[in-house]
Amino acid sequence: MASSFVGRDMAVDLGTANTLVYVRGKGVVLDEPSVVAMNTTTGEVLAVGHEAKRMIGRTPDNIAAIRPLKDGVIADFEATEQMLRYFIQQVHRRRYFAKPRMVICVPSGITAVEQRAVKEAGYRAGARKVYIVEEPMAAAIGAGLPVHEATGNMIVDVGGGTTEVAVISLGGIVTSMSVRTAGDDLDRAIIAWMKKEFSLMLGERTAEEMKMTLGSAFPLPNEPEAEIRGRDMVSGLPRTVVVSSAELRRALEEPLHNIIDAVRSTLDQTPPELAGDIMDRGIVLTGGGALLRGLDERLRHETGMPVHVAEDPLSSVAFGAGKCVEEFEALQQVLVSDVRRF
Repeated sequence: MASSFVGRDMAVDLGTANTLVYVRGKGVVLDEPSVVAMNTTTGEVLAVGHEAKRMIGRTPDNIAAIRPLKDGVIADFEATEQMLRYFIQQVHRRRYFAKPRMVICVPSGITAVEQRAVKEAGYRAGARKVYIVEEPMAAAIGAGLPVHEATGNMIVDVGGGTTEVAVISLGGIVTSMSVRTAGDDLDRAIIAWMKKEFSLMLGERTAEEMKMTLGSAFPLPNEPEAEIRGRDMVSGLPRTVVVSSAELRRALEEPLHNIIDAVRSTLDQTPPELAGDIMDRGIVLTGGGALLRGLDERLRHETGMPVHVAEDPLSSVAFGAGKCVEEFEALQQVLVSDVRRF
């Protein structure tokens, strides 16, 4: 049986914020931030994943901690390829592994050129064959929705770079929308708001931590507050301010509004039969953004539909893509068909 471990097929959820790798027969074996730290003078990779993320905003001149994906698509090709290669090597310890088949998730609004770049990165990182699956499809499979039945399933996947909204029926996407407003934009909105309200400069990491500890999309019974540290823009010195959850909600208002709008306009384009199904079954929320407190309540309030958060929202996409790898033959139809590669 041991020989089957060589060239294990794998699924990669190549996300703007995190990359997850699922290996056939083993499940999700790796979940790390999509960050690469490079030495800018030599071009050599110093760290990838958790270690590199710790360096964001703390690097000297000759080191850059970059996030190679922006808005769900590849912004820095070389770094993406290096990162993929590193993650594959983490999974396949043996250097001489037979090349794996690889399923990579991409946002549904991605162009052919962007799609080609993802494939190319996969091939260069050592895959034998690269298949593409659309994120909302993978998220729906991973959240355990019956995608192959003739009923409407609605999935809202709020990731780091994109929010994917899709209605799925009979193993295909009926209507979908991919907006480039997601977790990263919430962080940016926090940075901009803190600048405006308190004239305090924050780093990306602090903004993300604020979003996780204080952020909310709907009024909460007890609104926590916290001390936030940053650099005062007037004096240039470090300063601490106290911010409450209710105040922070105002900062998140605009990006949240875009996400809700995407849900609404997708519902607007949904065939009436399927809209009826969604009314019964509800909307399923996945992705890291699903962890924002009160987002389900807010969507329920805005659409009048039942809203459920998937069991493990952060890894739904990876599980779904992993299922495509496990039951490759059965789920081949959900993969984006491959035009012959020259």
